[in-house]
Amino acid sequence: MKITFLKSLLVLGAFLCFGFIQAQEVSGTVSDASGPLPGASVLEKGTTNGTQTDFDGNYTLTLEKGAVLIVSYIGYKTQEVTVNGRTSINISLEEDAQALEEVVIIGYGTTTVKDATGSVTAVTAEDFNGGNIASPEQLIQGKTAGVNIQETSGEPGAGIQINIRGSNSVRANNNPLFVVDGVPLGSGDTSPQGETGFGQSSVKNPLNFINPNDIESMSILKDASATAIYGSRGANGVVIITTKSGKASGKGVWDFSSSLSISKAANTFDLLNASEFLDGVDAVGGDSSAVNFGANTDWQQVVLRSTASQNQNLSYSKNYGSGNVRATFGYGKQFGIIENSDLERITGRINVNQRFLDDKLVVGLQMSIARINDSQAPISAQAGASGDVLGGAYAANPTWPASSSFNAGGLNVNPQNALDNTQNITNTNRYLLNGSVQYNFTPEISAKLNAGLDKAEASNTSVVSKNINNIAGVTDIGRGNYGVLERNNKTFEATVNYNTEFENSSLEALVGFGYQDFQTFGFNAAGRGYSTGDLNQMGADLRRAVTDLQNSVSGSYQQAYYAPNTNGVLINRLLPSVIAQEELGRSLNSAVTSVYTDSFDNTDELQSFFTRINYTLNDKYLFTGTMRADGSSRFGPENQYGYFPSGAFAWKMNEEEFVGENVSTLKLRLSAGITGNQDGLGYGNFVARQ
Repeated sequence: MKITFLKSLLVLGAFLCFGFIQAQEVSGTVSDASGPLPGASVLEKGTTNGTQTDFDGNYTLTLEKGAVLIVSYIGYKTQEVTVNGRTSINISLEEDAQALEEVVIIGYGTTTVKDATGSVTAVTAEDFNGGNIASPEQLIQGKTAGVNIQETSGEPGAGIQINIRGSNSVRANNNPLFVVDGVPLGSGDTSPQGETGFGQSSVKNPLNFINPNDIESMSILKDASATAIYGSRGANGVVIITTKSGKASGKGVWDFSSSLSISKAANTFDLLNASEFLDGVDAVGGDSSAVNFGANTDWQQVVLRSTASQNQNLSYSKNYGSGNVRATFGYGKQFGIIENSDLERITGRINVNQRFLDDKLVVGLQMSIARINDSQAPISAQAGASGDVLGGAYAANPTWPASSSFNAGGLNVNPQNALDNTQNITNTNRYLLNGSVQYNFTPEISAKLNAGLDKAEASNTSVVSKNINNIAGVTDIGRGNYGVLERNNKTFEATVNYNTEFENSSLEALVGFGYQDFQTFGFNAAGRGYSTGDLNQMGADLRRAVTDLQNSVSGSYQQAYYAPNTNGVLINRLLPSVIAQEELGRSLNSAVTSVYTDSFDNTDELQSFFTRINYTLNDKYLFTGTMRADGSSRFGPENQYGYFPSGAFAWKMNEEEFVGENVSTLKLRLSAGITGNQDGLGYGNFVARQ
């Protein structure tokens, strides 16, 4: 017993020593010539491992051996610092005057960093995260202060939660509004959820259709002053995504990039092998012979894998004087570290800009098409006490054979059986089209029309074979789900801009009108009782059975279904009158014994009027006022409109003579506003460095 205990201590000590060798904790302070810098980004180069400095400029980060720190802050030059085994590193950043002049995209316009009255952060392609990037949000993870970006799971294409300055709703979604090339995307999922056999599958990321390689910059609007221009949808912040345009030389430039990434589980549990498990059963007074099935299986090795993912991008860019064009094609295939999980993305995009009439008329066109194919493993948060394929791998008896046909009985999950007898596939087509026309009437007055279409067509087929073990209502008969979800988001916006300069001040005014139409339609269907256990054939039989059922019903209906205990097809109607369980009295020749389908079709409209005024006095005092009125078809005529005002004031204190030349970027900024469902009047903040 003493020898065993001593061995355990030695193994534990060796493990800890190995961990210390491979990783270390580094802390320090980030500052400039005036003192600490709160909110500075500290990132381990080549990874998404990063943090932000606290109010006193302090940071702490656990790094791999030989790591390099990348330290950045808006308005300062980015520094790279090699750790070289040090545990304490203080960094002093130098101001970058050029960065303060950088143009950032805001709602319906642009500004510079130094002239922004609202809280706006811009991240450009040069500063994006590298590595195996599956979605646009990962490009800016750890890059912006006050923005928390987390993946809901580690599977390819998983949903991502973004909180800008904390949670703003205790009941609704906290994700921000996304605007891509001037088109505000609709909220909600763009693909139906499937059935894993152990519960519903996780929600996929609706931004998976955007190729990260096509993105030029991402602007994050944080406070009430910056987001109020988007009214009711700006409560959780706004992320504006701008794609790349043709900026190459007149000869045209072809560009090709390819990447290969290797993934494996970062950590695995030290599970019992067969002999250790049997010894443990005997040690607690059990009968090891009763649970010994003769094998020695590491179930983690059965469900986990090392994968190689790929990504290729081909683009052509040309600037021909009066305009430019950029066309891209991208292909990527990302495999998850759990068997049966992968994401395939095929994208095409073209951006065209053309000037006419001595550059007074500017026409722009952005078009993209994407195909996303998802395959999900049998994992679900609703798996319950019996677990899913991942939980089963941790709980399974190591003496079970890694055979799909093995059945231990009860509620026990055989991971191999679950992998071989479930299939969950989602296919999504996404189209994004945006066209704009801008005319400059005079140097001071311009008008712009913008129209966009965002269309998503998705279907999910998820089946569980009759050969699955120990799932009530599925074993021996099989089960399947088939869902179709389509979303059409139509956008039209018209804006007029007025810019003028006076002797010691300047004025910028914007007025606009916006209209969006959101249509969501599709159906959810399910079937039980299959003559085959082949997963592909089950999916084809279910889709065919659902199509035949829908074609057999005429007129408008809500649900339609049939089963062995019904005399033909039964339907429930809502229009033109409510009819429950109307019997058609016909039978269908189907390979699925029971089929049910439920349809939906909803349309919402949003009409908006908005205005913004920016006034600058002596290049030191900045005033911004914004007002937006949103009217929604979801509400009655008496309460159809909501009003969202905001105001902001900024004082460039560094421009005052009493501050002196030693301080060059000191700014006081105060803002207040109402956006969406936020409580109170937004934010009032003091920004000493920007």
